[in-house]
Amino acid sequence: MACGKLEIDILNTIWTLTAECEERDISIQDVVDYLSANGVDRAYTTIKTVMDRLTLKSILVRYKVGKKFFYRAAMNKREMAIEAINTVAEQFFDKDYAHMLRFIEKECSELLV
Repeated sequence: MACGKLEIDILNTIWTLTAECEERDISIQDVVDYLSANGVDRAYTTIKTVMDRLTLKSILVRYKVGKKFFYRAAMNKREMAIEAINTVAEQFFDKDYAHMLRFIEKECSELLV
């Protein structure tokens, strides 16, 4: 499941905000405020559009409490990372994880030092 930079920023925000309490209700404004405090200034409407897109992709779950909508990640960070690894392995390495790991080791050797 491919995600763009802002989508990943939003997911990381939600995972961070729910780290202490998984049941915390996360609003669009919560995400806007967190991103803004961390140097990502985006309009409320932009964040809402992206969060709605993530909901359509079933990456976020949207629910209503009273008159307000809240969001929750459908997967935790680990689950999402495993899915991304599996996607890369399938798309680029014919599900050959050993070949993928050798490729990563070779291509990223200067980063590992």
